[in-house]
Amino acid sequence: MNLGIAFAPLVNTQYLWAAIVVVAILALLLFVSRSRGAAIRALALGLIVLALANPSLTREDRDPLSSVAVVVVDKSPSQNFGDRAKQTEAARAAVVERLSRIPGLDVRVVEAGQADGETDGTRLFTALGSTLADVPTDRIAGVIMITDGRVHDVPADATALGFAAPLHALITGSKDERDRRVALIAAPRFGIVGQSQTITYKVEDQGSNEPSAAVTVRRDGDVVETRTVPVDTPQTVDIPIPHGGPNIVEIEAAPLANELTTVNNRAVVTIDGVRDKLRVLLVSGEPHAGERTWRNLLKSDASVDLVHFTILRPPEKQDGTPINELSLIAFPTRELFQQKIGEFQLIIFDRYARQGVLPIIYFDNITRYVRDGGAVLVAAGPDYASPTSLWRTPLDAILPAEPDGNVTDEAFRPGLTDLGRRHPVTRDLDGSDANPPKWSEWFRVVDTRNITGTTVMQGPDQKPLLVLSREGEGRVALLLSDHIWLWARGFEGGGPHVDLLRRLSHWLMKEPDLEEEALRLSVSGHTLTVKRQTMADTVADVTLTSPSGANRTLKLDPTEPGAWEKSVSADELGLWRATDGKLNALINIGPANPREFAEVTSTTDVLAPIANATGGSARRLDDGGGLNVPRIVAVRSGSTYGGDDWIGLKMRDASVVRGIGVLPVFAGLLGLLLLIGSLAGTWAREGR
Repeated sequence: MNLGIAFAPLVNTQYLWAAIVVVAILALLLFVSRSRGAAIRALALGLIVLALANPSLTREDRDPLSSVAVVVVDKSPSQNFGDRAKQTEAARAAVVERLSRIPGLDVRVVEAGQADGETDGTRLFTALGSTLADVPTDRIAGVIMITDGRVHDVPADATALGFAAPLHALITGSKDERDRRVALIAAPRFGIVGQSQTITYKVEDQGSNEPSAAVTVRRDGDVVETRTVPVDTPQTVDIPIPHGGPNIVEIEAAPLANELTTVNNRAVVTIDGVRDKLRVLLVSGEPHAGERTWRNLLKSDASVDLVHFTILRPPEKQDGTPINELSLIAFPTRELFQQKIGEFQLIIFDRYARQGVLPIIYFDNITRYVRDGGAVLVAAGPDYASPTSLWRTPLDAILPAEPDGNVTDEAFRPGLTDLGRRHPVTRDLDGSDANPPKWSEWFRVVDTRNITGTTVMQGPDQKPLLVLSREGEGRVALLLSDHIWLWARGFEGGGPHVDLLRRLSHWLMKEPDLEEEALRLSVSGHTLTVKRQTMADTVADVTLTSPSGANRTLKLDPTEPGAWEKSVSADELGLWRATDGKLNALINIGPANPREFAEVTSTTDVLAPIANATGGSARRLDDGGGLNVPRIVAVRSGSTYGGDDWIGLKMRDASVVRGIGVLPVFAGLLGLLLLIGSLAGTWAREGR
């Protein structure tokens, strides 16, 4: 219970002070003049002024509140190295037990720093702030952190903590730890496909004097180079960018003897491959209704550099017009098909027939171009079944179907074959799930035989309509109808010509997303999904390896024809790997090189400045003589809260008011008696 006095003046404060001054002067004159009854008169005047001040006696009934101490336990992945986890649990049990002996202390224990697949680094102070959000600062007795010292959200100064109490850090691990890591100095985020990018890195050792280290550099799992480099010296490596999309580069250093962990011996860089321009050569054998379908599609793609020629005047056309009066551009056959053929990613022959424009030797060049990695698309019409067909050139060595000389002219709806429902070029085409498909009819297909490729679309009587083939390092596609323009013109509702032709072009140019056999990893939030694209009926189990090296075997589930997948929880930052024995896939979750694994040796240096600023300390639990948890002492006052073998908490005197009593001194009968009594005393003294 606390007693006090409070004032609630009945008049303005200025008037009250004026009355006090007047009374003081009158009292002084009474005493100076030695007037009779000066003391009792001064007392009466004082009581009158005091009555104007309206004093009240107050009484507060308070209940004491306990002080609050927080124990923050670091559960970050780096706490699993060596004996740190064992030390942490032993220290936690000892600290909680000793705190429980201190009367009037509320102990809160919070675990922080767990890997969640999103947060980069160990954030203990963030968790501390959340724990103390509902605690007044005058109740906080102190904080004890059990950690390896690698904390990444340390405030700039002690005032940022928001409380005035000691912070102690009990550091796990040992002083003689050894570790090696690969540190990135400069790494590009993007690269032009077909060119190289330079990465700068260095190998850093802690607790070791070895002068050099063996380093292996991989791109998408394939070894780029292996060499021995000096420690603590910047090195560069040139990485070729062979394809669009993520190119994952790993730089891995050989481990040290008795090293703390090899997790940070590897640095990961993801370089997004960007194609400068996809050069496409479109050769139209003659003007026809569907010619602009190809041109419009390719010109609408900003990443495509299109070169288009239409043969309007073949050599056999002789009309007597003088050459100097012709405005047509001569077809630069030698330049395109001999000197610069290798600069094109795709060559399209649209209703092209032998007309003497291209000498036979150039078809040999095209065949070599495909086998060396190029791509050819033949969009055929009746020309393919004629005596001047492209089949009757050296291209017959790479074309996947031989014309039998006939053309079927009848209405039909193009359909997908069983393989077409699995192939990424034709799978899930809009309208393909209905029977018959929800798209318009075509009216012509070239009859073929001796199919050597994969038929993904078919015409009437299951005749091949779209045939895909791989030849050497390159690819070939054969579209056996020239009526796809009906879809483009919206005939009977049209069809998915844009999706089909774009996918077909990108498959020919080897876009990774359209590979028939592929293993891919994707992540959304905390979920990692393993996807397998295949043309087979079954798939093998996939081995998934986490950044920490833990393996698990996944049995994939079919989701649609040609597609299998499985989703798992991704609770670790870093590089994940998947393999089914033939195909490999990589994906990096979170930052390429998590701060959690950048420096893993335990240290007191990170937390010592802020701990010392609060009067606390940062000390090792094992300083070479075994685990030693310091005593915990309750301290009522002081600026230092620790010694050689003890740490202290600042105990608080906080309380909560349960009730308040107020007694006005000059209100009611009591005030009246005081004033009347003072006046009566004055009169009595005057009457003597």
